[in-house]
Amino acid sequence: MTTNVLFLCTGNSARSVLAEATLRAWGGHRFAAFSAGSQPTGTVNPFALTQLTADGISSAGLRSKSWDEFTAPDAPRMDLVITVCDSAAAETCPVVFGDFLRAHWGLPDPAAVEGSDADKQRAFLQAHGIVKARLRALLALPADIWVDRTQLKNALDHIGLLQPQDESNRND
Repeated sequence: MTTNVLFLCTGNSARSVLAEATLRAWGGHRFAAFSAGSQPTGTVNPFALTQLTADGISSAGLRSKSWDEFTAPDAPRMDLVITVCDSAAAETCPVVFGDFLRAHWGLPDPAAVEGSDADKQRAFLQAHGIVKARLRALLALPADIWVDRTQLKNALDHIGLLQPQDESNRND
């Protein structure tokens, strides 16, 4: 069975796109990954595309799109919706309704970083590092957890707190 996952943020130009492309590359037949935004910018941030390329992940078919596409009757039915907006920075996370599990994996928006191209590249490298750490944890969840919504929700909430350094310190 394939689990449909929607990564949701505001602009759908950076964080959610990094997550979609990475899960699509790593998830095999277990996951179908999508992304959208409540106020899409209409373009994928070029630094996100550069970061994906640097990590050997395909950016084919990525585009900035509205979550409205996923409310249409013919849209894929989502099993899991993960918001990636940064509520710590007072960023408003989209609210969605439906019969799916929700999790929040907030992280700073690398597209909001100002400064040199090197500063922006560093921000995208850090953001993708967080995304990859969390997706590795998602992919490592045992199969039996997926049948217990409460246990799965707790695991997903814990994953949303992971940082790249947490991965290397795990002994489980």
